[in-house]
Amino acid sequence: MIDYIIFIVAMAALIKGADLIIKEAEKIALHFGISEFVIGATLIALGTSLPEMAASIVASYHHKSELAVSNVIGSVTLNITLVLGIVFFISKNMNPTRDIFSKDSAWALFPIFLFLLVGFDGTITRAEGAIYLTLMAGYLLFLSKEPSLVAEEVDEELLKEPFKWPATLALLVVGFVLVIYGADYAVQSASNIARSLGVSEWIIGLFLVAFGTSLPELIVSIVAALNKKADMSIGNIIGSNVANFSVVLGTAAMVNPLTIDLQAYSFDILTAFIASLMLVFITANKLYNRSAGIALLATLAIFSLNHIP
Repeated sequence: MIDYIIFIVAMAALIKGADLIIKEAEKIALHFGISEFVIGATLIALGTSLPEMAASIVASYHHKSELAVSNVIGSVTLNITLVLGIVFFISKNMNPTRDIFSKDSAWALFPIFLFLLVGFDGTITRAEGAIYLTLMAGYLLFLSKEPSLVAEEVDEELLKEPFKWPATLALLVVGFVLVIYGADYAVQSASNIARSLGVSEWIIGLFLVAFGTSLPELIVSIVAALNKKADMSIGNIIGSNVANFSVVLGTAAMVNPLTIDLQAYSFDILTAFIASLMLVFITANKLYNRSAGIALLATLAIFSLNHIP
């Protein structure tokens, strides 16, 4: 019974934390004239990628390379198929102001191409981990060159509120703490619930670690979409996936070199690659609708069914 209560409280913390992050991020965007996509792809994306980073660094420290790498691959797949699938499915009249395809499609695909390249020999070395960290620096530099743009639709009440850095930073920290710890406790309680229902440990580990570390992206992106912040929602996912490959995988490889058998995990890696291609196709044709959401969720279903014993 206690696990059910913890799960409900953890989810409530996630939702409240997401609300705080979205509101304060929008304040920053308005104050500096920064586009909501850039805020979503940097500040929010890096913050919501902290669970993946923590999980993969700990796994690497204990020489559990498979867990460290599978967490990244699983999270990238879930970010696109589950998170954007739900976002597109529930959103109405989703129309990002940014031309995401022309400006950001390369960043959706290049990290996974680099993963295949550095992992071809079966090892991701510390030097290759450093290359991945450089990739994140390049992405941040690319976004810093963006012209200052303010979203067409902004919260009029936020425009009237005076901007104060101490209060904004404090609320952002509180929001991220609620989101990260909420995700952690949600995973732990869900694991206990699953065990009590007789679900195998292998299934729990494979899906709940990736799902749990993707919960921040899920909640933040859904809240952003419901608040008609399409740019922030999609930017969060693209930025999170870049961060997952560059910062998460790069840092984990810096702790200890990672071993990866591309052939053994070819289906999972192929699914992540296909999901990334689907994201590029959706942005190229501006298919931000329920049909795109169904296609992404169907891909998730195929991915999940493949792992059912």
